[in-house]
Amino acid sequence: MDAFERGHPRALVLQGILVFRLQYKNRNLPTALGLRSSAMLRLVAALSLLLAPLPLPAQNSTAPEYLAKANYLANFPSFVEWPPEALPSGKAPFLICVFGEFAFGTSLAEMTRGTTVHDRRLEIRWIHKPEELSSCQILFVSRSEQKRYNQALNVVRGRMVLTVGETPEFLAAGGILSFSSQQGTIQFDVNLEAANKAQLKISSRLLALARRVVNHAEAAKS
Repeated sequence: MDAFERGHPRALVLQGILVFRLQYKNRNLPTALGLRSSAMLRLVAALSLLLAPLPLPAQNSTAPEYLAKANYLANFPSFVEWPPEALPSGKAPFLICVFGEFAFGTSLAEMTRGTTVHDRRLEIRWIHKPEELSSCQILFVSRSEQKRYNQALNVVRGRMVLTVGETPEFLAAGGILSFSSQQGTIQFDVNLEAANKAQLKISSRLLALARRVVNHAEAAKS
């Protein structure tokens, strides 16, 4: 039976952000089949979310902008493969860290509440000191920390951390992904060389959605 015969994605538009809710028609499927189906549906929903344009209203755009970025950050883990040794051990959570200005409010934490990533509970952590960044699996560096990009990236350099910023200078500094606003929508660029150095495998599906995929030299010129 096809996954879409067992459930269907219902898209809701909330302040310009597409949120997908998966409703299952049959909750009594065998455990193994149910787990595979759930994983497939989560992947389809995440991919559909990233494929959808995220419009930014012209007025009061700060909140919708960060809701869009929060949606991306919540879904990036589905499209990135970390080496086993990079994942937290035991019951320790998978960490998405936010370094810098608290522009997300509570939206990122609310979107990821109850979520598991690579069989681990996902947790959002706001970091104030660069030396606390080394335990993160995903690190988002706010534009408020632009003068400290090198300091933050040096802490995680050589570690298997997906670094995400929001200015062109972030890729040039060695970051892996950077958001940009293009024609009223949030898009992102990828520094594939930086991802390879961090030993992270980014899905071809995610790379296909990127505005640009560059190496470090190309990023430095942009």
